[in-house]
Amino acid sequence: MSLPLSDITVLDLTHVLAGPYCSMLLSDLGATVIKVERPGIGDDTRAFPPFIDNESAYFATINHGKKSIALNLKLPEDRAIFDRLLKKADVLLENYRPGVMEKLGYGWDTLKSNHPSLIYGAVSGFGHSGPDMLRPAYDMVVQARGGVMSITGEKDREPVRVGASIGDIVAGMFLAHGVMAALFERKSIGQGRKVDVAMLDSQLAILEHAIALTHVNGTPPGPSGARHPSITPFETFHASDGLFVIAAGNDALFVKLCHVLQLPLAYDPRFKTNPDRCENARLLKRLIEAVTIEFPKAHWIDKLENAGIPTGPIQSVDQVMADPQILARNMIVDILNTDGLPTYKGAGNPIKISDMPDSTIRPAAPRLDGNRQEILAWLSED
Repeated sequence: MSLPLSDITVLDLTHVLAGPYCSMLLSDLGATVIKVERPGIGDDTRAFPPFIDNESAYFATINHGKKSIALNLKLPEDRAIFDRLLKKADVLLENYRPGVMEKLGYGWDTLKSNHPSLIYGAVSGFGHSGPDMLRPAYDMVVQARGGVMSITGEKDREPVRVGASIGDIVAGMFLAHGVMAALFERKSIGQGRKVDVAMLDSQLAILEHAIALTHVNGTPPGPSGARHPSITPFETFHASDGLFVIAAGNDALFVKLCHVLQLPLAYDPRFKTNPDRCENARLLKRLIEAVTIEFPKAHWIDKLENAGIPTGPIQSVDQVMADPQILARNMIVDILNTDGLPTYKGAGNPIKISDMPDSTIRPAAPRLDGNRQEILAWLSED
């Protein structure tokens, strides 16, 4: 079976993370991604540490398997090449501030007239409408403004940024979803769409419990550390050698948990239902930890897993990268360098499709302008 997007060509004008993350997802599903970069500079992340042999591991993990051509879209000769690329492309991705593509002569209104079947995917801090659409943004800005930081961290302490760049990554994922939906629709209607994704909007879209709690209770939730605000017990607990997690997400699992811990709490009116347990979460945590503190994490994880109760260790990234389950799912892959040698480690493709190849090796990220001759030869084939 070929990869699902193997007949799709993407022109990728994006840089840093949100846009390149989208094009990485499309590439992993088979699309040919042509990365259009600034001459002499390229994507900003080419200069992001860490480095191996003066090449950025950050850049390599997000841009593996793509092709690169350097074009200055203000120069007539480079615009001529870009115009030829547009004729053969299925998707154009950009993450400029709104209005930049229009100034270059490649805004949506122009492109849909000249290339009616083209899918135009745009990701920006605040989207292509609204009073703040021209403001600059980075991941930290949208995590803060979008409410995510207000619920992240420990109670009564300063808000903190989520450790992963979810402002960029979530927006990139939503853009990939939108592009694939537009490609699917194009098969029926024969024309392209503009897909406009804002990083700020994307943060709102992942506040699944916070918006509901704020609407119903009239007050916004604050940070609750590792504890889920609407499910109890669903957080970290101390064993004799450190913290582990228990996620007893319904009444039946709570009864099982009480049995394993030999705690006579399953039918205690303070803890009988999930709302009761949420009301008395701090007391319940103390009662559970009075038991779990007596033995190591491995002891409790083994007993709880045998009873069918969701639990697990809190792993560092190096432990995750050696986890047998992660490795069995090809979620740590080798990424080649530009000399064809396995040099970097990156995350695999979490989308597993029956009979779809799922290699443990990814092609190299391109050298800046490294595919120019190949791309020009491809343009000359017609």
